[in-house]
Amino acid sequence: MDLQINGRVALVAASGHGLGLATAQRLAMEGCHVAICDKDESSLAEARDRAQSAGGPDTQVLAYPVDLTAADSIEQLVAAVNRDLGTVSILVTNSGGPPPGPFDAADDEKWLFAYHLTFLSAVRLIRAVLPGMKDQSWGRIINFTSRSLKEPISNLIISNAVRLAVGGMAKTLASEVAPYGITVNNVCPGPTTTDRAIELAGARAAKKGISVEEELEQTAKQIPIGRLAHPEEQAAAVAFLASELAGYITGISLLVDGGAVKAL
Repeated sequence: MDLQINGRVALVAASGHGLGLATAQRLAMEGCHVAICDKDESSLAEARDRAQSAGGPDTQVLAYPVDLTAADSIEQLVAAVNRDLGTVSILVTNSGGPPPGPFDAADDEKWLFAYHLTFLSAVRLIRAVLPGMKDQSWGRIINFTSRSLKEPISNLIISNAVRLAVGGMAKTLASEVAPYGITVNNVCPGPTTTDRAIELAGARAAKKGISVEEELEQTAKQIPIGRLAHPEEQAAAVAFLASELAGYITGISLLVDGGAVKAL
């Protein structure tokens, strides 16, 4: 299927590894020129090479360091991408998740960090790319959020709260920018084979007094499809929402969870 985004410029946040890197690779496969970025500069060279190898000979992939908790770093990132690759047409917001734990363990410092990392990073990235999208009367904004938009996840009170903020912002923004040919959607991953999933499984395992492997097996049994998702499956959903074919889809939160969430 031709997604009709060949030559578009895509910026994928937190794409040095995990879901971000899988998404960068997928968009490069579709012929997009891709900007990857990460705070972990040591991961950028390998990530760029992997995304570049996924694309064709005409595909450009460039890598940039960024601190998603800092407004000036995000502004500099978007300015550099617009200069080096062209106007950003596809934005995928993404970030590391807030730390697990119950309410009593969530002090102000943890709440504020999560607010800046998960919520404000999305707001700032969107704010920086919107003028260019409006000028070209076309744009795709996809936010990696969580299945917690539909069903809160135990022991993740900070993540549950701030990701709902992203979802509320995106739903409202979708109506505001639709007249400009810009869509805004969320992808809500279920358990996926990423470092983040292993981290969260480790926290749950520690509370239960079992191994991480046992916890992952228990998690898989709770998913109707019977396994965790692969990052490439999440990336495929993002690529479709970024496509020309998805131009009439906006303001949705798409679960990619193997049927794990019970809510309608």
